[in-house]
Amino acid sequence: MKRLFLILVVVSLIPIYGQGQTNSVKPEQTIFAFGGDINQKFIQFVVDLTNKKNPKVCYIPTASADNADNIKYWNFICKQLSIEPYVLKVWVSSNPKVKTFEEILEEMDAIVVGGGNTLNMMGIWKAQGIDSILLKALDKGIILAGGSAGSICWFQNGVSDSRPVRLSVVDGLSFLAYSNCPHYPDSLRREFYYQQIMDHRINGGYACDELSGVLFKNGKFVKAISQNDINNSYYVTLKNRTIHAAKLKSEILINKDALPVTDYNTLEINKTLRDFPEIYNRETPLNAFISIK
Repeated sequence: MKRLFLILVVVSLIPIYGQGQTNSVKPEQTIFAFGGDINQKFIQFVVDLTNKKNPKVCYIPTASADNADNIKYWNFICKQLSIEPYVLKVWVSSNPKVKTFEEILEEMDAIVVGGGNTLNMMGIWKAQGIDSILLKALDKGIILAGGSAGSICWFQNGVSDSRPVRLSVVDGLSFLAYSNCPHYPDSLRREFYYQQIMDHRINGGYACDELSGVLFKNGKFVKAISQNDINNSYYVTLKNRTIHAAKLKSEILINKDALPVTDYNTLEINKTLRDFPEIYNRETPLNAFISIK
């Protein structure tokens, strides 16, 4: 009789234990970093990443000292897109009626960091605890994005003009285990970046032209994004004491209402602008369909 009782107890515990198990899936960590400062196409790309019709997106202009013009530009972009916009200012006074930094950021679907002085931004974030809040946001699946200083901050470190006189390396939040070089067409930045890697002061990493960016999922590179076929992203490494900058194949972004690529043709003609006087004829809509490089 005792044996039967023990068997029944064990069997009855199995479903109880099973019910206690959760099949929760850890949210995907998404970071989009680009070479220049914020612009409408890249913000639209961030909005699309949220998979929401009217996502909450917060702009952090710490690197530009909460610059009023930058905030106006952010609001202008948001008016063109389907966004519920927010701005996180750090130059504030204590007020029990306002939300904390954490309460604001953890309500967002995406967070976009603007350009400016990376070193100052990192110092303020650490003093205010924003660095820890951003890590929590990443773990929650909130999309993190940004350009220039807003790109460097997600990496181990990056090339920055944050200090007087010379370019230098500034440490980021290390959410991505690579180095970073925004504004890659700038020859001084590019050569300085190469030298830091060659001298083993920083690891290899990702470099982006002004209108190009790189998308990461769970810390791993997924794809490069560009606004045209001129701006590119690169994976820069040191092999056999030589720098290798591999250009990454980019997905080209187009405007939402633009004609599909399959609806028009591209033809290269070896002529000068003087050979096309009709381009300057303001009485024809032809200009709308001509792109000059």
